Amino acid sequence: MPRSIKNPEVQWELDRVRQLIPGKQVTPSPIDWRDHWIYLLMVDRFNNPVMFPKVPYNENFGGFQGGTIQGIQEQLDYLKSLGVGAIWLTPVLKNCQFLDDAPSEGTYHGYGIQNFLEIDPRFNSNSGEDVNQVLQDFIQEAHSRNIYIIFDIVLNHTGDVFAYPSGSEANYSDTPYPVRWRDEKGNARSDWKSEEDIHNPDPDAVVFPDELQRNAFFRRQGKAKPGGAETIGDFGSLKQLLTSNYELGNVLIYCFQYIMALYDIDGFRIDTLKFLDPNFALRFGNAIREFALSMGKKNFFTFGEVYDGEQKIAQFIGRNVSSSGDLVGIDAALDYPLFFKLPNVLKGLSPPSDVVNMYQQRKDIERNIISSHGEATRFFVTFLDNHDQRKRFYYSSESNPHQFDDQATMGFACLFCLPGIPCLYYGTEQGLHGNQFNDSDQSIREALWGKPNPFDVNHPFYTTIQQISKLRNEQPTLRYGRFYFRQISGDGLNFGISPYPSGVLAFSRILNDQEVVVVANTSTSLQFAGFVIIDSDINSDGEIFKVLFSNKSNAIEPEVVQTKGPGLTINEVEGGTSIGPVRVLRVVVKPMEVQILGRPIGG
Repeated sequence: MPRSIKNPEVQWELDRVRQLIPGKQVTPSPIDWRDHWIYLLMVDRFNNPVMFPKVPYNENFGGFQGGTIQGIQEQLDYLKSLGVGAIWLTPVLKNCQFLDDAPSEGTYHGYGIQNFLEIDPRFNSNSGEDVNQVLQDFIQEAHSRNIYIIFDIVLNHTGDVFAYPSGSEANYSDTPYPVRWRDEKGNARSDWKSEEDIHNPDPDAVVFPDELQRNAFFRRQGKAKPGGAETIGDFGSLKQLLTSNYELGNVLIYCFQYIMALYDIDGFRIDTLKFLDPNFALRFGNAIREFALSMGKKNFFTFGEVYDGEQKIAQFIGRNVSSSGDLVGIDAALDYPLFFKLPNVLKGLSPPSDVVNMYQQRKDIERNIISSHGEATRFFVTFLDNHDQRKRFYYSSESNPHQFDDQATMGFACLFCLPGIPCLYYGTEQGLHGNQFNDSDQSIREALWGKPNPFDVNHPFYTTIQQISKLRNEQPTLRYGRFYFRQISGDGLNFGISPYPSGVLAFSRILNDQEVVVVANTSTSLQFAGFVIIDSDINSDGEIFKVLFSNKSNAIEPEVVQTKGPGLTINEVEGGTSIGPVRVLRVVVKPMEVQILGRPIGG
């Protein structure tokens, strides 16, 4: 593999995909990413194809456990049958190899990159095969099944490529520390204090490409300052890059354009996006989009981790970003504002009004960027849990392991029906639930293959997600439709959004003259029998809505559309009250049941 971005091999790949040199054609982008949903998997924890017997997951072992690229390829048909449209891979670029000698410290997760031009050999089941060819073959096989591939990439930091005087980590300093770069065995070399001292290092030493071997490209101030800006500082032993440096930015951009060209990938998830220099974040997003267009990928997808609220997200997303200038930001962000509210609402711990208020805030803050009605579906990747959390959404107790199965499937349905591009965390479809008593991200990173019958296509969660995915594919309304929360009423006279925990979450998606209504009863014990408001303009009295999906057997069909009022009390979502008349459906929804309601085809 090349050691420098100036290597002719790098330039050849860039020219090839831009068709300056004849070569194989790249895979076109999806027309619209809303037509697909994303499956996030940790490469090291998804499937080890050579492990026999299959060993159970050991959460106390924080090193590499053997998941590989071949292991993922082995299960492509399993993922396709589930309904997966895109696979988001945790970082596959080469991490510091010397950590093999201390597996409890290993960066099995992939976020400690040592070489930005090479794939980590530990993700290869067969050392006799070229890992780069293995990855290319896997991506080609995924594309042949119409599954797109998204790489998780890191721009904010590298692995533990140098040491401070105190070791791998250091407390914050207002001025840069002196450093000692590490050799291929992880030794901090006293004679490698700056780039001038390093000559032809081993491929496992320091950092690559060669252009990154510069002290000035790293902050070198240790961990974040207590009480200071969280965006300034190392992540433990992972060393923060100084992304405000324009020349460094050019190196990183060139590296990832090469990765795009070499592997024919379809998108980037950008780790720790809010920690980057804002100008570089814009420049990177724009450079990747323009390079993708030049190589024929007209809708290459970039979305970022902005672990924050609406105000911060608004600085990064959309074709019309809130920052000034000619450049545009990335395409989307992980929907953390929704994640901060939705799981607790679905578990009956918070009122549905919390989710409603969150969307109202989004509408206000991002009024000049996106619309909450329809267009927002482009700009957010939604999720119930992921590898950065400390708990999975699904809760299963030893005393009653299936008590909350319906709560989980209710969550899946809401995730696939709310605005956004849904993202499912690996193992969700097999009921993985982590160690619910260990408050760490390690406790939810189980090795899926350690589970008995780990790829069971008859698992109830697997078949439920299949059904929901199929329905979303069949209903354009659920992918593109405008979005409205719906007031409910138990007595048919007083309507509003549920203000108490264990309430009913109801919302509609509307596309042209079609409305799909979702009603989720978050109570674990009480049935809801009452009315939900629907659109008066496109629905007439006597029309029939059917249950298109329910997570309960023998779901009760809603009554025909009817008109209520005037004389009602309707508490409007945006404030104020009205009196009707309104059109409604009367529904009966069991505890932890979700119903997706729509008019029959031709109705």
